[in-house]
Amino acid sequence: MNVTRREFLKTAAAASVAFNAVPLLDAEPGRKFRTALIGSGWWGKNILKEAMASGRVKVLALCDVATNILEVAADQVNDLSGDQPKTYLDFRELLEKEKPEIVIIASPDHWHALQTIAALRAGAHVFVEKPTGHTVNESRAMLSAAHASGRVVQVGLHRRIGPHHVNGMKFLKSGAVGDVGMVRLFAHGGGGREKPSLNSEPPEGMDWNLWCGPAPMRPFNSRIHPGGWRQFLDYANGQLGDWGVHWLDQVLWWSEEKFPRSVYCTGGRPVSGPAVLNEKDQTTDAPDHQVAVYEFEKFTCVWEHRRFAENGAEKHKIGAYFYGTKGTLHIGWRDGWTFYPANGRDKIIHEDSQLQEPDGHNIKLLWADFIASVENQSKAVASIEIAHRSSVLPLLGMISWRVGRSIKWDGIKEQIIDDPEANKLLSRPYRAPWVYPTV
Repeated sequence: MNVTRREFLKTAAAASVAFNAVPLLDAEPGRKFRTALIGSGWWGKNILKEAMASGRVKVLALCDVATNILEVAADQVNDLSGDQPKTYLDFRELLEKEKPEIVIIASPDHWHALQTIAALRAGAHVFVEKPTGHTVNESRAMLSAAHASGRVVQVGLHRRIGPHHVNGMKFLKSGAVGDVGMVRLFAHGGGGREKPSLNSEPPEGMDWNLWCGPAPMRPFNSRIHPGGWRQFLDYANGQLGDWGVHWLDQVLWWSEEKFPRSVYCTGGRPVSGPAVLNEKDQTTDAPDHQVAVYEFEKFTCVWEHRRFAENGAEKHKIGAYFYGTKGTLHIGWRDGWTFYPANGRDKIIHEDSQLQEPDGHNIKLLWADFIASVENQSKAVASIEIAHRSSVLPLLGMISWRVGRSIKWDGIKEQIIDDPEANKLLSRPYRAPWVYPTV
């Protein structure tokens, strides 16, 4: 179900005129919203389970490019809720035929922009996974589309609403840490040298061409699908784009500053080894380690990750250290938050995490906030405006890494200053017949 460029532009033009003509949804308290899921794999089903558990949705449709995934997901939805969702391989057909009121988007990063914009144009509210886009200007297009539609867009930055994150942020903003001059963010793991994996034919019933969509079409490889695509830069932005956006979002949540003045990022694959891509086999191509420095007006923020060596030499494996004049605050994941006073005679202050298991996240709370925002026509806690600013930060880090130098950022115009080569990387070419979004 491909469209030509002319057909896309014609449809887009008509949709842009119709944006404000779509009436707002009836927000009758307690009613169930007609809901569809795009991207019906593991994480998409996690979100959908919380949506069903809330008692506020009727699941009318599921979308995925693999028939076996759709069949399993449809059976699970029926078992859990009694709903009998229709299944679609193409999200455009779903939106056209089903007219959902809410769309959950849990596809790979390279699909977020086109699917979010299409859902908004179809009149739906959207719950989309983080990061917003694969490139900066995709994210800007999503933001513009949300503003034009008047719909609610919630992004999966669930740490915005997690109880220990909320309380840790209150502690930080209270001044108990003192003047914070530096923040260090990190997410480390294990690993070693990577051996190429053999390419193969896609599984029966899977539309690999549609899975790749606007991104380059690599040979199918089980290292990419399911689950491994985050470390392939055609489809995501590695560890910085995956974990980094969560912790950089924590920094913007704390700070009154909305963007950095400059960004410098370095890293490589000295442990994983050179990236491989040929007709026979391939490896990932994301860096196995990176360090990114974000210079804000009043503080410096450093991101670092390693996909080797774990982090046993430090107390914490994942999280954010806020270094202040009165001590150091660590806001983490499963280890809650801890304040280490500069004065050794003072007691360490700690709060355990409060997470939903087995995945250790707070999707239930984020979904409840989303539904409340839809009903009240209010701003969501992880709104598209907030998530856009947070998603831009890892994307800028990846641009700096690609060009091999520091970049200066005009956060008002959202342009890289005096660097045409880097500025071009705010967007990227799309594979025909897909057209890069502009709103």
